[in-house]
Amino acid sequence: MDRLRRSGGPDPSGTPRASGRLRGWGGVTAMAAACVVTAALTLLPLSRSTPAGGPDTAGQRITTGVSAAAEDCADPEASLAPSGADGSTIERIKARKKLIVGVDQNSYRWGYRDPETNTLQGFDIDLARAIADDILGSPDAVIFRAIPTNQRVPALENDTVDVVVRTMTINCARIKQVAFSTAYFQAGQQVLAPKDSTITGYDKSLSGKRVCTAEGSTAYEALEAKSFGAIFQDKNDGKAGDEDLLTVPNQLDCLVRLQLGEVDAVVTDNALAAGQAAQDPAIRLTGKPFTTEYYGVAVKLGNDDLVRRVNEVLVGYRAGGNNSPWMTSYRKWLAAGLPGITAPPAPKYRNG
Repeated sequence: MDRLRRSGGPDPSGTPRASGRLRGWGGVTAMAAACVVTAALTLLPLSRSTPAGGPDTAGQRITTGVSAAAEDCADPEASLAPSGADGSTIERIKARKKLIVGVDQNSYRWGYRDPETNTLQGFDIDLARAIADDILGSPDAVIFRAIPTNQRVPALENDTVDVVVRTMTINCARIKQVAFSTAYFQAGQQVLAPKDSTITGYDKSLSGKRVCTAEGSTAYEALEAKSFGAIFQDKNDGKAGDEDLLTVPNQLDCLVRLQLGEVDAVVTDNALAAGQAAQDPAIRLTGKPFTTEYYGVAVKLGNDDLVRRVNEVLVGYRAGGNNSPWMTSYRKWLAAGLPGITAPPAPKYRNG
């Protein structure tokens, strides 16, 4: 497990780092404390867009017969057909009497610790509890484990968690590593920058700018493919104590670096960035989303019974139109920052 890496010294461009005052979300102390808790895998006890096509009887258009084999990756969002049947994975969870879920605890409105109640709250947390309720009969029959962005796949591979519900984008590379449910949210990559910045989006205005991303994120992959001259890769010399500034274990670490003036911009999912912009009035989303991505619940490869069960839960979670559990959670957590969403993305199922 990577520890949280702290920055020091000059940035990769040689420009001295500003010691700028950390703004928003309670200032330096509160934000730093929030980041430190993600440095290790932490056990926490009990504690837009409109889809293509109109809604079906469950509030969604259902697409069937789509091939999504990892080899050709024709449609990575296509998942196994839903089923409420118990298999070996479900039986192990029932014997344990707890569902272990990998989550974020620092993404405002998605998965974060409410300082007043000291409980995890957010859109992803609501969904995790719905899965636990369906399998075990109680939304509290869950153990949350906070995991960094770059540990989502290892946590499943090592059986540290049963599922990951952590704004995880479904893509062709990842379906070779983990299995996904049908999509439960649509997002896109976008640029987050100070309001007084000359950066105008994912374009040539990034040239020469220090851009932060989370390790193992689709944002980093996008910059690898086309950076517009942005400085986004750390150039460590291998000495002991070298620490990453531009590529970090947790996406929220990028926000801290942006607030401190250590980087010029952040590239991340607009769904996450909207929550961060809500925390700090001095930063904003700039430009337009330049990708279309879908979040899915991730499960260890081979645990097909659990994938099907999660998809069964999502059928009910989407059902009910404007009064569905999905829409209720969206209005509570996300509508203020991501307005205009009228339904969840349509589920897609593959043969087999």
